[in-house]
Amino acid sequence: MFVQIALGSALLVLSVMTAGISFWILEWRLARLRPWLTKAPHQPKLMVVLCVTALWVLIQMTVAVWMWAFTFMVLGIFETPETSVYFALVAFTTLGFGDILLPIEWRLLGGMASMNGLLNIGLVTAAMVETLRQLRLQQMAIMDRDT
Repeated sequence: MFVQIALGSALLVLSVMTAGISFWILEWRLARLRPWLTKAPHQPKLMVVLCVTALWVLIQMTVAVWMWAFTFMVLGIFETPETSVYFALVAFTTLGFGDILLPIEWRLLGGMASMNGLLNIGLVTAAMVETLRQLRLQQMAIMDRDT
């Protein structure tokens, strides 16, 4: 039990840190593009940032799912990489189909993967909304200054 908790906790921390660092990099890149992003027309640029941010979220989530899947493969829990990725994705997104289960000696990891998914989805959603909000505020400040 303690091995599962320690391993799951390490994966949770690594996943959250990956998400945080990932958004820090995205924010840094967007800050470098600020002069272009704050020039008119604003709406198309907001859509570009939304699409790029959504793609960034998808990549970050994929990395997190693969971290869990790789752990399941290394532990020998599942026989194929496909099964490991499938279970990690189903657990991470909290779908919980129940068609594939972890062995009893590793079942706590399934709950921790789900908890990690909930945490990451909330984190990246908040970061995405904040990114768009900050950009829109900067655009509006430029528009107010120019009028």
